[in-house]
Amino acid sequence: MNISKEAKIYIAGHRGLAGGAIWRKLESSGYQNLIGRTSKELDLTDRDRTFQFISEELPDVIVDAAARVGGIQANNSFPAEFLSENLQIQTNLMDAANKYEVDKLLFLGSSCIYPKFAMQPIKEDSLLTGALEPTNDAYAIAKIAGIMQVQASRRQYGRHWISAMPTNLYGPGDNFHPEHSHVLPALMRRIHEAKINNLPEVVIWGSGTPRREFLYVDDLADACIFLLNHYDSPDTINVGVGSDVSISELAKLIADVVGYEGLLSQDLSKPDGTPQKLLDVSRINSLGWEARTSLDDGIDKTYRWFLENEANVRNK
Repeated sequence: MNISKEAKIYIAGHRGLAGGAIWRKLESSGYQNLIGRTSKELDLTDRDRTFQFISEELPDVIVDAAARVGGIQANNSFPAEFLSENLQIQTNLMDAANKYEVDKLLFLGSSCIYPKFAMQPIKEDSLLTGALEPTNDAYAIAKIAGIMQVQASRRQYGRHWISAMPTNLYGPGDNFHPEHSHVLPALMRRIHEAKINNLPEVVIWGSGTPRREFLYVDDLADACIFLLNHYDSPDTINVGVGSDVSISELAKLIADVVGYEGLLSQDLSKPDGTPQKLLDVSRINSLGWEARTSLDDGIDKTYRWFLENEANVRNK
């Protein structure tokens, strides 16, 4: 079941947050036959080009970490693009993988696939048991379709494909746009700029009461390689840390790391999103994997990376 160190592995989205970390982890673990293409080199929404690429490369393993992603503002503002582009990317890639008989594939989804009011912590079998959070339901539906395609391909073709649902990710390589990125890097950017500009206040969107779980992206990468080598089931599997914090607590943690001493206030006109989104990680823990990086350490590592790469960080 273990993947050979000589296996040809294509990481779709290898320049993104998750894909970049997976690439680094595979490389450091001795997997040297890695394939990656930027979105300019290979547009995965182009079906013909995607099929051509897979037919030419014939990878042994595909890790699908490619997606159009964004925070609550971006998801709420561009639902049509989030639905359409993500469906195209994953459908084209999986259809091509089926045509050219790629036996092993890992599809990365998102914890937003689960119902808005799912029982906490969220077990994998809560999928499709209730209504989704409206601010990111388009993205969630695309990811749910990806899970279904993995399961259908296993059933119809006997593939050893799996899907994993990570919780909120953060770390080196993240998008630090102050409005369109996810909550942790957005807050980090805004709090950092407030510090260097001596601003007296940073406004946090929403009430600050929603609770979120955060997984350091290098831990996700470690989990992905673990799952590729130790998991083979049609059932999706959660990847997280098993604990969460409120958005207000998160902002305070970031302010402490950044060294910002101003006021943290709330803008109640902004949406909160799901009240709580904590994953039940007992399934992956029972297989022998657990997250290693504490939130304090992860925020510190992320901020250090941000400072070292501030001129070149993603900001769109």
